[in-house]
Amino acid sequence: MRKVVLMAALFASFAVAACNTVAGAGRDVEAAGEAVTDTAEDAK
Repeated sequence: MRKVVLMAALFASFAVAACNTVAGAGRDVEAAGEAVTDTAEDAK
């Protein structure tokens, strides 16, 4: 139980720090997708 609460608090703090708005969250997701795509293309 204690680990779950700790993980939830950690996730919430990262979410607030990284994405202050919905648009910011969209940019973060897009950047992550581009990184995965670039890595996949490099691995070819």
